[in-house]
Formats: sequence, C-alpha cells, structure tokens
Amino acid sequence: MPFAAGASTDIIARKLGVRLTPVLGQMIVVENRTGASGTIATHDVARSKPDGHTLILGTISTHILNPLTMKNIPYDPLKDLSHVHLLGTSTTSVTVHPTVARTLPELVKRVKAMPGKYAYGSTGQGGIIHLAGELFKLRAGGLDIVHVPYRGSGASLTDVVAGQIPIVMMALGTAMPYHRAGKLRALAAFSEKRSQVAMEIPTLAEFGIPAVAYSCVLLSGAAGTPKHIIDQLHQAVSKQMQDDAFQKDLLTAGFDPVPDSSPQRATQFIRDEFAQWGPIVKATGITAE
Repeated sequence: MPFAAGASTDIIARKLGVRLTPVLGQMIVVENRTGASGTIATHDVARSKPDGHTLILGTISTHILNPLTMKNIPYDPLKDLSHVHLLGTSTTSVTVHPTVARTLPELVKRVKAMPGKYAYGSTGQGGIIHLAGELFKLRAGGLDIVHVPYRGSGASLTDVVAGQIPIVMMALGTAMPYHRAGKLRALAAFSEKRSQVAMEIPTLAEFGIPAVAYSCVLLSGAAGTPKHIIDQLHQAVSKQMQDDAFQKDLLTAGFDPVPDSSPQRATQFIRDEFAQWGPIVKATGITAE
C-alpha cells in the first residue's frame, strides 16, 4: 500500500485482503510503504520477484501521473508491472461555496465576466485534482481561474466551506456529504456517465464540456509474473467484485466498482489515461511538487 493507513485506498486494500485470504489459502499482509507520492512502493513491487506474492493497490498517481509529472521515475507502469484488476474509479467534481453559483453554466458565466478574479483549490501540484482543474479551464473555453494548491483535501475543504476560496476541485465522494448538508454545492462530475456515488450530480459532458478525470484503485504485480498466476489472482478478485457488500465498500470509499475488469482491461485503462493526460501535462508544463 503506497499510502498511509486510514486512506480510502488503504481501507479498500485491507477489506480486499481479508476477503482474499480464505480464497487464496494464505494470509494477505498489507504493508504501508509510503513516500515520494507512492513511487517508492511502486518501484519496490516492480523489482520484486515476479511470483504473485508481492502486489500493489495503485492509483492514478502511482500508475499514470507520477511517470508524467516527476523526473527520473525508476519504473514504467506498462513495462515493469503486470496488471490484475481495475477495482474501481473515482471521479473528480467542480464544487463551490453555495454563494458562488447554483449551476455550472452560472459559474462559467461569472468567471468569464471577471477573468483572474476567481481561484480554485486542489489537493496539490501535479495531482489528478490539479489536472482536472486545468482540463476544466481549457475545455470550458479557456477560463482564467487561479490555481491554489493545498496539501491534501482536508485543507482545501476547510477553506471552501468557510468561504475562504470560492471553488475547489475534489473527489466527488468527498464533496457529497457537504453538498447534501447544504454547506457546498457540487456542480458537475468529470465522468463519462453519472457516478453511482452521487447519481444526482450531472456530468460536465451534460453541459457540453468534454472533460473526464478519474482516480482509481488498480491491483498490480511485477512484470513477468506468469499468466496462470495473474489469472488466478484475477479470478479471486473477480469473485469478490461480484459481492454486493464489497461493492458497497467501494462506493462508500467514493469509487464506482468495475466488476467486469480483467488484466487486459486494466492495462488498457492505463494506456488510455496516458493518452489523455500526456498531451495536457506537456501543454501546461505541470510538474509534481
């Protein structure tokens, strides 16, 4: 686990580990090996013995954005990892303080009327939330909104609820409790279709803005792991993905389950994300902190 204990991905890893232990017939140990935005743990898995005993539950950061925005990454997620299953995707949202706008078109109109006067908060420089914000600005007509990077979602959430910053880009699952309580307003989601996490929130595409930005939870092992081992792991995970209780665990953590994933689909997801974000990172010059 490339992130700290208690994070949503860590919770999913532990719930999955408990479920896989009896299926695989051996104990699954979750080791939190943090640092360098997940690159340390990912590199350790990439150079581990390719026997299926060392796995990583990676994210959009470890598998896509770090290689695009950080220098001298010691692994290639397509060459150095074997992918087992895409468990779920988590969409980003455009969220505002309730006094700012009631709808996305209203927000766009206000921003265009006062270029440079609005700011949006993100969870940090070079992350999926930051890239989503820049993609929104680009696809909504070249909006002039100042980016304010925070250290994590907690700080940006506190400031937008307090009205210290008007707009935040944040995971839809994080925004929804505050949206439903009337403390924030989630205006749109960066997803191809409405998220099961919050079916009431429209997509950006519904407003004519083609912008998609997902995080993910994706199980991988070292490259060269024999196909029969990858298939065995995939079948074990697929069995859990059919369980309503585990799907609920994913939804509670803010992820739309992908029960019909496969090693091929997981690998293609990574290729597709590289194809989307590579040109945007290059065009904007975004780098990680």
